[in-house]
Amino acid sequence: MKKEDLINLINDDDLGLLTIKPKNASAITADERLLASFLEINNFIHENKREPQSGNGLQEHQLASRLKSIREDKNKMKILLDFDEYNLLNVESKEIKTVNDIFADDDLGILDSTDENLFRLENVPEYKERESADYIAHRKPCKNFGEYEAMFQKCQSDLASGKRKLLKFKSDQQLKENSFFVLNGVLLFIQKIGETHVDKYGKIDGRQKCIFENGTESEMLFRSLMKRLYENGHAVSENSDELNTYFAKNFNGITNDDSQTGYIYVLKSLSDNPKIKSLENLYKIGFSATTPEERIKNAHQEATFLMAPVKIVTHFECYNFNPQKMEQLLHNFFGSACLNIDIFNLDNKRCNPREWFIAPLDIIEQTIKLIINGGVVNYRYDTLNQKIILR
Repeated sequence: MKKEDLINLINDDDLGLLTIKPKNASAITADERLLASFLEINNFIHENKREPQSGNGLQEHQLASRLKSIREDKNKMKILLDFDEYNLLNVESKEIKTVNDIFADDDLGILDSTDENLFRLENVPEYKERESADYIAHRKPCKNFGEYEAMFQKCQSDLASGKRKLLKFKSDQQLKENSFFVLNGVLLFIQKIGETHVDKYGKIDGRQKCIFENGTESEMLFRSLMKRLYENGHAVSENSDELNTYFAKNFNGITNDDSQTGYIYVLKSLSDNPKIKSLENLYKIGFSATTPEERIKNAHQEATFLMAPVKIVTHFECYNFNPQKMEQLLHNFFGSACLNIDIFNLDNKRCNPREWFIAPLDIIEQTIKLIINGGVVNYRYDTLNQKIILR
């Protein structure tokens, strides 16, 4: 066929049979849009190590609003559950029956007002005998903030220098007097914990006097503060220098009158996972109130043990002090050598164990001795060369 005949044939295509039309892309579904928006939130947390917050720019504000909207919709949470890398959707649903429940569930602080008249009912005689201050936590100026200001500045300085660390908030056991936390980006200090009681849900509750670095104070409900810290907060570790002094004073001179408080143990994984088996000098450094043998009985069922059997390499009996402080100090010292691996637990949820470190056993034992004699503050761990060096 000649070129001219082919051109005439194409031009004579009245029915458009020879016209190739671009294929329309499949329309994105509502579920796909929901997933895409949730993955943006996951990416933000991966990069920033925290949940998005309102008031930090338009883009972050949109992500915070989107997360709040998802948490308020059970259907959306069900769809996204398999993609919840950071346990964002494990939000406790609380039944609201009383006024107390409303105030305890006020996560946004909408009811934290200094205006007493807002909560005062007129012409109700029995209410006059019940002051609103008995059950409402007011955020108000701290009149003696000068007594705490230097302490807040020191804590911020310790965080900047690495003497203190931001830790994931895990349980109400961390809520103690004279301890620091970060809530919605604001440093707070628990000055005092009042009397506690068991509420109708069988949980401990009560009031705590909290001082905030912005010069305010509040007597927050125990459960309310705990819930807010779970959702958007961190615990602040103790000052490593002060821990050194503590251990130097309390570790020596054990007698029959001293009481054992737990164990610090060092474990080696027996996992068949090639990624784990290939790592030389990989050890778990942990604390246990029971014997290490008892603690590791179900290691193959726990993500913290990499879902595999383990072998006890060595352990140390602890007396007259909290072994968790020793564990914390060891984790801080070897923090740069912490193993970063994802493990799926028995519920097929992704976990990231943070107690495994790449360091030779003799270096770990040497570090424990440095902590005992208080000299660890003068040294740091060289991850590349796997040795202890002077700061």
